[in-house]
Amino acid sequence: MKENYKVWPVGKLPEEWQRPELGLIKEAGYDWKDPRDAVTIFEQKVAKFAGSKYAVAVDSCTDAVMLCLNYLMDTDRLEKGSELLFPARSYVSIPMVAMANGFKVKFEDREWSGVYNIEPTPIYDGATRFTKDMYIQDCYQCISFQIKKRLPIGKGGMILTNDAESVKYFRMASFEGRDLTVDQWSDNYTVKGWNMYMTPDDAARGILIFDALMEQSEVWDDTQDSTTYEDLRKQKIFK
Repeated sequence: MKENYKVWPVGKLPEEWQRPELGLIKEAGYDWKDPRDAVTIFEQKVAKFAGSKYAVAVDSCTDAVMLCLNYLMDTDRLEKGSELLFPARSYVSIPMVAMANGFKVKFEDREWSGVYNIEPTPIYDGATRFTKDMYIQDCYQCISFQIKKRLPIGKGGMILTNDAESVKYFRMASFEGRDLTVDQWSDNYTVKGWNMYMTPDDAARGILIFDALMEQSEVWDDTQDSTTYEDLRKQKIFK
């Protein structure tokens, strides 16, 4: 991390208002200087576990998919307004975010477990899978840390990829379009962005839960599949 990055103002809140996770990972041997170091540590742990070169932590799997869709549009690999195919039985927010970003949504009968492809893109919704070497090569695999998932931070997500250029985009776009290597007021915005980053506290919680999980196993069954969801074609919003 570059020297001109402004350290987050830890310590300005009264101690009784602060969440304990950042302190707990220090006690566990993780030496961080800037709180956002916890995010980097968590990303590196998950990337190594999943088998991807990179991982970018964000605040939900749904927002991870949105960032991937916008990246493909911004790099002229996906045309806004084109048709995207989804399993009819899947989580409602994913096709909704596609609609909100100007895509046509089409459903099809498709069985899946843990992860499915948003066709014809290289984006995979892998919200209900978390197991060793789960990364699907040459894709943007979006995962979830929602409270019912295998690594239940409570809220959060991540994009797994081997594409270094996309990582730069995801980091900036998830943090309001900002370049975190320069001071906020000196930034020259080149990427449209949103408030979708993972907080250091949530990342620290993720580290603690990840380490606890690794003491149990590195392989788990998928938490959900196509049989656990209702058919979205019944929903008025998609008709």
